[in-house]
This record gives sequence, structure tokens and C-alpha cells, in this order.
Amino acid sequence: MTRLQTLDTNLRAVLGASADLTEDRGELTLQVAADAWVDTCRVLRDHASLRFETCIDLCGVDYSAWKAPTYDASHAPHPQRFAVVIHLLSVTHNWRLRVRAYTPDDAFPVIASLVDIWPSVNWYEREAFDLYGIVFEGHPDLRRILTDYGFIGHPFRKDFPISGHVEMRYDAEQKRVVYQPVTIEPREITPRVVREDHYGIERY
Repeated sequence: MTRLQTLDTNLRAVLGASADLTEDRGELTLQVAADAWVDTCRVLRDHASLRFETCIDLCGVDYSAWKAPTYDASHAPHPQRFAVVIHLLSVTHNWRLRVRAYTPDDAFPVIASLVDIWPSVNWYEREAFDLYGIVFEGHPDLRRILTDYGFIGHPFRKDFPISGHVEMRYDAEQKRVVYQPVTIEPREITPRVVREDHYGIERY
């Protein structure tokens, strides 16, 4: 039995035979309901046959443009627009696991914080909040971490404009930084192609 098969067997034994597990590219993904997010993660950390002591990454995902120009929950391969994904490492057993939970409300995505289970997710959750607008309930200090305090919107959402909503510049007359609507006009740039009659032909 391979290490991956052993992990699969242990997960089903601990979480139940109906555990939502998929294997892809040599990795296991466990899908968890949002209301079981914290309890399941605590079991993953504490159970002797699993022992995922370390959360090495947490990120948000916006599936609104997944293989479709517009998001339609009834036809999309993902049940909700937003999800939170964590990557876990067991130092004890030397194996890894990906865990995903969808937030129930697309308009206001909320899920419980995992800071009490893995303190290392503190800044990861702030990043997901900043970039995707996902609220982590129970987080001790949920505020922006990458964008400016006056930033409008969440730049990793699929419907966020590439140019943004506002731009920042220093005003010499006011002697301070000011914000104003974006003044960039979208334009298509066609590269200039240079051709030579004998390009690539060795000349003597």
C-alpha cells in the first residue's frame, strides 16, 4: 500500500467512509462543509493517525469565471463562487493534504477562522480577506494586509477591473498623496513587426 493510499484509508476511517475525497496528480483533496470547517480541521490536526501539525498555506478562490463567461451556480462545476483552500503537512507521517470549503453566501462570503488551530494562518486569512473579501469569523485582527487602507474592492475577484477603481498620486500643491478615479484609457497595442527579405539566410 502506498503512502497516499494509507492516508486515504486513515482519512476515511477517522472522518467516515463517506468523506469527500478526490485524488489528482498524486495529491488528495478533502472537501468539507463550511459548518464543519473548524471541527474537521481540529480532527486533522489532533488525531494520531493523521497528525497534520502544520498548515503551510491558505488561500481564497473565486470560481465565478470557471470555464464560463458568466457565473451560474446551477450549471457551474463548483457549487458556490468562493472557496477557501488550505494545504496541510504532517511532519509525523510525512504526508500532505489539500482541504477545501465553499462559503455558503456568494454575496457575503463568511467562514470560521482557523487561527486557534494553526496560528500560522493569521496573515494568510488577512490576505484572503484583502484580495477576495472573504470574512473569517473569529479572526483576532481581520484587516487589509497587502493593499492600502483606503483601497476600494478586492483585486483578486474575477469581476474586479484590471485597471482598478482609483489611482494614487502625490499632489505637489497640496503636498500630500491624493486619490482620484482611474484615468487610464484602455487601448489595444499591436506590436510592430520588422521583416527582412533574407532573414535567416547566411550571406557570404
